[in-house]
Order: sequence, then structure tokens, then C-alpha cells
Amino acid sequence: MGTSYPDRTNARGVWKLSDIYKNKISDGTYPIANKQTAICCGGDAGSTVNIIDTVQITTTGDASDFGDLTQVLGNGNAASSVTRGVMSNGYTGSGNVNQIQYIHFESQGNMADFGDSTQSRRACSGSGNSTRGLFAGGFVSGNINVIDFITIASTGNATDFGDRTESRNSVAGGANNTRSLMANGSSGNSNVIDFVEISTTGNAVDFGDLSATTLGTQATSSSTRCVFAGGQPASLFESVQFASLGNAVDFGSLATGTNYHGCTDNSVRGITMGGSDPGNDSTKTNVVQFWNITSAGDSTDFGDLTSARNNSQAVMSNGHGGLQAFFPRDPELYSPTGKVLPRGGGVGDLSVRGGGEGSSAVALIGFNLISTAGNENLFGDLTAARYDTNGCAGDTRMFTWSGTLDGTGGVNSIDYLTFSHKGSTADFGDATSTRQVVGCLANSTRALGAGGGTPSNSNVIDFITIATIGNASDFGDLTSARKGPGGLASTTRGVFGGGTGLSNVMDYVTIASAGNATDFGDLTQARRSAGATSSSTRGVFAGGRSTDSPAAESDVIDYITIGSTGNAQDFGDLTQNRAFLDGTSNSTRAIFTGGYVSSNVNTIDFITIASTGNAADFGDLMVAARGAASGSNGHGGLS
Repeated sequence: MGTSYPDRTNARGVWKLSDIYKNKISDGTYPIANKQTAICCGGDAGSTVNIIDTVQITTTGDASDFGDLTQVLGNGNAASSVTRGVMSNGYTGSGNVNQIQYIHFESQGNMADFGDSTQSRRACSGSGNSTRGLFAGGFVSGNINVIDFITIASTGNATDFGDRTESRNSVAGGANNTRSLMANGSSGNSNVIDFVEISTTGNAVDFGDLSATTLGTQATSSSTRCVFAGGQPASLFESVQFASLGNAVDFGSLATGTNYHGCTDNSVRGITMGGSDPGNDSTKTNVVQFWNITSAGDSTDFGDLTSARNNSQAVMSNGHGGLQAFFPRDPELYSPTGKVLPRGGGVGDLSVRGGGEGSSAVALIGFNLISTAGNENLFGDLTAARYDTNGCAGDTRMFTWSGTLDGTGGVNSIDYLTFSHKGSTADFGDATSTRQVVGCLANSTRALGAGGGTPSNSNVIDFITIATIGNASDFGDLTSARKGPGGLASTTRGVFGGGTGLSNVMDYVTIASAGNATDFGDLTQARRSAGATSSSTRGVFAGGRSTDSPAAESDVIDYITIGSTGNAQDFGDLTQNRAFLDGTSNSTRAIFTGGYVSSNVNTIDFITIASTGNAADFGDLMVAARGAASGSNGHGGLS
């Protein structure tokens, strides 16, 4: 579920001073725990590399490129807050470095210089909380016991914290928001676990022991438990409780035993990234695996890094167990309106729109209250900027269906957001195939995506069950293959209209029963990429591309009675000709957002669905864009 926290521009109700402090109202920086991004930095793929890979911890799948380090490095380590990740030290292939570098989780790109550690070294541990990052042990010309610390929100050189009880390199580090643990390491290998209190300075104290002496083990943690994974010669999988000193106990088994890998977590799920065979360091792996920290058990395959490598211990996330959990007194404070949201057909009033193509692919998600004219407001961000997408919604969730990413082509991913929580989208699953400009509709139970381009036209109709998470299944076929149909629904019937080839065809399906579409009738004008939405009885199609050569956009609004079949009738006109626009409704009023006519527009129009007549101006979008995804929690398909 995407979640972000209220800021000083949109918070409602009464806040405790401690709540304000935790959310840093004074400087406008807020926890964004929903993203739960893991980043794997550098490593050795036969030689040291500057690659930064990323995955979303709550999902599964292969890693993608995030950016580059300032130089090729392996054997570094990392600490992070909810906004910033920091990598310390490492090995270039010819020598150790003392450089500390950092990135922002919310903006993909390359690392930047942070400052220097107290000495050049490699293979130290990394851990910390929201404020401080700690780096312990390592190798200079021999093993050292030094612990450094930094303040993550600043830049500058590291400061001495104290010493470990032993001099070790290849140390595992894990933390909750008060205590940092440092375990094992080389010098004849070790099973020692040390700890420090993060807010203090001073030497580490003995915590307990692992069950075996190991090298190359790494750690993940929740707020209460630290899990140690991998290593050589024994590939361990053991845990301890932060609050009580003592020896580690068995946690389960790793599906793939590794050492010299990276580990991180989102405080619930732990993951390993890359590494090498415990019996053969030259055999490198690209394997990513995960487990549930809160309950003992075995790991499961997650996906693959972009390349096989070890010595990639510099792995970080913006949701790890060292970050303080935030529990607001009033859940409605997450809401876009600062109130509990009404939802359902004829009651829900929230329209949400995400993505599109502006000067490039757009990641912004905005919202409007349909009953109240005005400009769009910020809701959050997509997991990745995309356009040529489409959207639909139940009364609790909205979906963005497939689309195109800048520079990488089409995707089959379906993402979702929860209307009641401002913030970012999360991965739902995948469509049955990769295609763009799919037509979408939904009722309270099911969402359907139909047609689209692969780039050839498709007649495929997919469906998902809104309340679950998972991949789409085949529903049936449209009467003709086309991309860019508009989609709308009553509580039982869905209608798809128009599409590429400048079609005037309307098809209908019964949403609860899979099967092929049936001819409904014809639009008043052949077109594609129209905006579509509905009340529980009447559907409307607005605008669209009416000729391709030369390109021309339409301002025509049609309407149909969803429960019958037959040709559409003229409703009125938009305030301007445009195509690639979106339509949503609260069952009484429909709004049509964005689009294109010689250039992208930020226009929002509205109509009263039960009447006929021309549209009127509603307000403006945050960004002029076309080809976005939208949905509402009150449209006519909802019960």
C-alpha cells in the first residue's frame, strides 16, 4: 500500500508536539516508509564495478538500474534514513578508500560526495537509525576495531565513536532505532556479537555469540529482531532479540547459501542481494532472496541483480528496522482531505490521476474532489514515471495498467494506490502481456483492461480481483483488436468504445462472468483515446483523436444508456478539442482531465451526467500531460 504522511500544507486535526517532531514539520521533511526501496551498491563482478541496482522490497522481481557510484568500488558498507542512503569506504581493486558518498531514494541517479571516514579501509559493517550511521571494523593493512559515525542528514567527515571488542573485517551490522549490533568477521573468523547504543559514543559491549565462527555474514532487522544470514564456511541463518542479551538461535535455512553478499530490509521482509558460493568465492551470483523477519522460516527466491557479483555489502533501504515506526493518533490524517473519505457509487467524491507524458514521462499523482471545482492537488508518485497508461478503480483502490517508461519501452506491470492514504503506488502484479493504451473499467469487485498496442493492436481482455494482489487473468476478447478504447461501467456491465483504426465500435461485457465481448452499438464519431466515465445508468465518451492524417482531435461528448444496447447520442462539447484525456465521476458529475491538441494541456472540464450540454471549466492540472491513468472512488460502476 502506498502511504505518505501529512505535511504542514495539508495536515488536519490536532497534533501532539511529539508527532510534529517525528514528522519534521519544521523543515517539511516527512517519512516515506511506503517506498521501501533497496539499493545494492558496487561489488566485484570479476573486477570492481560502480553499478547501483534497486528493487522494491515489498514486491518480487529482478533489479533495475538506479545510477552509478562516484567510482568503481567493492567491499563498502551502508547506512540510511527514510530519505537518504550513505555508502562508506570500499576497495577500488588497487587500494582502499576513505570516501563516503550518498544518494536520495526518491530521485534515481548517481552518488554524490558526502565526506571522508576516519581512515581508508574496506569490509566494515554498516548500520544505524534515522539520525546516525555507524561503520565498524574493517581492513586497512590488517583488521581494525574502529567504529565511526556520521549524521545522515548532513554532509561532512565521520567522527570516532569508539571501538569493537575485537578487530575484524567483513562484519555484519544490524540495528533497531536505539541499538546497533555488529557480528562475526575474519581473523581466524569469529562468532562474537557486539552492541552499542546509537545515540551515545563509546566502546562496544559483548552481546552474545553466533552458533559458528563465520566470515561474510550480513544482517537484517525489524525493530525487535536481528537476523544474521549467510557466511563461510557455515552459511548461517540465525536471529537474536535486540532487547535481551544472549546467543543467536536458529531461524531457518537460506534457499541459496551465500557469503560476501548484501543484506537489507523493510523491517518486515529481509533480503540478500548477490554474493558468492560459500565454498568458492570466485563463483559469484546475481540471486536476490527474501524472508519474513517477524517469523522464523526459510528464504524464498525474489529475483536477480542486473549482474552477478560479490563484495556488494553496501546495501541499504529507506524502510529498515533501524527507522522509528510512526503511529499517528488519527488514521484519517493520512487522507487527502484530512477526513475519513466517503466511498462507493454516488457517495465517493475523490478523483485521482497519475502519470502521463509531459516534456517526458510523469511520475506525479494528483487528486481533485469532483463536487468542488478547483485545481489539482498533490497525492504522491507512481513507482516509475509512465505514459500511454490507463486507470480504473474500485471504491478503495485505483490501478494504473501497463504503459510506457521513458527509454525502456512498454511494461506489463499493474500498480495500485489506496484512496484513503496519500502517497505512492505499489506493485499489484502483471497484465497477461505487455501493451500500451489499454482501455480500463471496474466495478467494486473486478477491474478489466482491454485492447492496447503491443505495438500491433490487441483484442485481449484481462481481469483482476480488486481486493487481492496478483497477476491478471484472461477474461476474453473484444469484437475487434484495437488500442486506445475508452472504458466505463455500471455495477454489472462494462462498455469499451472506440480505438485505433478510428473505430466507432462499442463492445460490452458482463463483468462478473468471463467471456468475449458483444457488440453494443456505435459512437456518433469514430475515434480513439477518448475520456470515458459513467453514472450507474449512463455512460459518456468525450473527445479523442478523430483523424490520424492529418492529426485532428475531437471535442464531441457522446452518451449511452449502459443497461440497453444501441448507438450513442450527442451530449454536447468539451471546452476544447483534445485526445488522450481521462474521465472520472462521482456518479453525478464527470470530469475530463488533461490531453493533447497540438501540445499537452492542463485542462479539467466537467459535466452533469444526467443532463446534456457543453462542458464547463473545472480547474487546472499540476502538469500539462496526456496519456495518464485516472480513477475515482464514487463512479457509476461502484455499489
